Amino acid sequence: MRAATDPSFETTLHVRDSCLCLHAQRAARALARRFDLALKPAGVSSGQFSLLMSLNRPNPPSLGSVAALLAMDRTTLTANLKPLERRGLVEIALDQGDKRVRLLSLTPAGRAVLADAVPIWRDLHAAIEAALPDPGRLRSELNLLSAWGS
Repeated sequence: MRAATDPSFETTLHVRDSCLCLHAQRAARALARRFDLALKPAGVSSGQFSLLMSLNRPNPPSLGSVAALLAMDRTTLTANLKPLERRGLVEIALDQGDKRVRLLSLTPAGRAVLADAVPIWRDLHAAIEAALPDPGRLRSELNLLSAWGS
């Protein structure tokens, strides 16, 4: 077994400048802060907006399918659903065909929050896309990374 050595400062600089994970995390935090601030008048954070939008479907999705879509584990998704359920924005019900499955749906209040939030999201999203040289390519590459990590 090799003896452990302290990484050099040059290694620190290399990681700072080249680490895709670090750059993706920084970009995600910066975007989340901008959307959190913009969506505040609608009463939701960027994460809550994404979660509510993932429930905006003709038929209630299962907790598992929403967790997969949002790349969250089920425990984290459940924790994120609790405040939305307490606020009356989301309902969680058992699937009558399979009692092990929980189905998620928006309440009328949840739909009203989305109705307020979507125009805010559209405006900020358009401004961010306008500032990028090729937003479609970025989205495609991010989707590749998401699929690779599955």
